[in-house]
Amino acid sequence: MPFLAVALGVSQATLLDHRVLPDHRISSETGTIFVHELERELFQEAFPTGSEDDDAVLITFQAHLWDHPDLPRWLRYLQRDPRQPGYLYGCPTASEVGTHTIEVLAYNRRTYATVSQHLVITIIPAPGGEPPYQGEFLVGNRNVEELLPEAAREMFLQGSSGVWERGDLQVINITSALDRGGRVPLPIEGRKEGVYVKVGSHSPFSPCLESAVSPQSQFRCSLGQQPLASCYDTFAPHFSIRWCNLSLLQVWPNPTTPGLVWGSGVLEEDGDFQPPTEVPPHDLLPGFLVTLLVPLVVAALLCLLLGHLMCCRREGVQKRDLQTTDIQLVHHTTIHGDTEELRHMARSRDVIRDVPRPLSTLPMFNVRTGQRINPIPSPRDGARVPLLPQ
Repeated sequence: MPFLAVALGVSQATLLDHRVLPDHRISSETGTIFVHELERELFQEAFPTGSEDDDAVLITFQAHLWDHPDLPRWLRYLQRDPRQPGYLYGCPTASEVGTHTIEVLAYNRRTYATVSQHLVITIIPAPGGEPPYQGEFLVGNRNVEELLPEAAREMFLQGSSGVWERGDLQVINITSALDRGGRVPLPIEGRKEGVYVKVGSHSPFSPCLESAVSPQSQFRCSLGQQPLASCYDTFAPHFSIRWCNLSLLQVWPNPTTPGLVWGSGVLEEDGDFQPPTEVPPHDLLPGFLVTLLVPLVVAALLCLLLGHLMCCRREGVQKRDLQTTDIQLVHHTTIHGDTEELRHMARSRDVIRDVPRPLSTLPMFNVRTGQRINPIPSPRDGARVPLLPQ
């Protein structure tokens, strides 16, 4: 171990700077927010004393379920800066009833010392059950760590009681707007990420909240206006509520279905396991035929269709000539004849006397009128004599 420490450039004292704090036991009820603050002072006192300033100590927390790499699905961890405390928060449900052991590791960024502590969280069912009436508010001028302290939550409940007109309110859950698909705010002073706060009660909604989610209010929100509200906004000026994002929900308890009853794992007397020995026969021929013949039939039909289109749907020469004008036929015939003449002249260029006179030097003949003109007209009137009648 000393050789390894010297090779890595770390002293042996640094490798052994790890302390364990006593276990901390916490209890929480289902259907309500659970918040535990990881106090820097508690872990800072457990670090070995040094010459550095206590205010300049950078502490990073790491939390995970005991013997597991991650936290439970209902629990989240947040620490914005190494100079700020960390938070474990979440809303346990009925399926999370039991004991959860969380291991918290505090890491000193300067001395590399570590301090660990086990948090034993006991989740118990709420005596009155989950609140059936729940409202979720979007606070636009706060970050999630600003609403996690108990004083901020109490202040938010006071504002909620003013618009709900009830006193039995409780915070159910707190969620960052970034976890709901919100955008990261620009690094400008005063810009916050936004927080969704879910508040529950056993009393019905007030007329003020119902009017804020009415169809008329939704129509005004679609136009960029504030929704209708028949009460005073008691959240101001501490919390800026975006009323167009308000959602009201009624949750009724579902009847619990009996789950599986696990036995001891030992068979009773005279209860030997009898595995099945006979397997009913299966006829695999229909499946084989469908798998093999259906693609072949489809391929054959496609080949027949393609052959019909290529061989039986061709247009004949006679049909083509009937649909073509006479002038186009004459031009085509002339071009074809000139081509053959040039080929014939190329083959017999060695015998000059056998080369007939080129047709281009013969008088031009109009197939319609029978008129013949000189192919080499005089400069005086050659450009004025048309080959075809106008």
